Amino acid sequence: MAGQERRLDIPPVYFLSALLLMALLHQVLPLAQILFAPYRYAGIVIMALAVGLILWAALLFRRAGTGIVPFSPATALVLAGPYRFTRNPMYLGMAGTLLGAAILMGSLSPFAIIPAFMALIAERFIAPEEAMLERAFGPAYLDYKAKISRWL
Repeated sequence: MAGQERRLDIPPVYFLSALLLMALLHQVLPLAQILFAPYRYAGIVIMALAVGLILWAALLFRRAGTGIVPFSPATALVLAGPYRFTRNPMYLGMAGTLLGAAILMGSLSPFAIIPAFMALIAERFIAPEEAMLERAFGPAYLDYKAKISRWL
């Protein structure tokens, strides 16, 4: 049972939970409709770009032969592509997808979920992953961390 619980404790589950909570808030407690057509449709473009960012970062991990699953051993320090601008393009892509979804919904309440998602991901995944990378790559990772922001 513990192994099954661990498999559910992965970022996509947090992302999907946040997306469902946003949709629920939009339906049950929208607060105010702040965006209207055609402007809401910009959310689709933002979502597409954010998913592209996730896929680009995942492809770089695959090419480097390093694990994409959180807390799996890091065998390579990926510094190319979107990693030149953000240390966490996959998580940034998830947050961007949530932003696009909130814009598409157009009501105020879904936007409240995005900073909560980012804070939870930073605490639950990013901070421990960064500690692992510091142990695995030492000064090389510390230099990278000093130059490149966590989000943007």
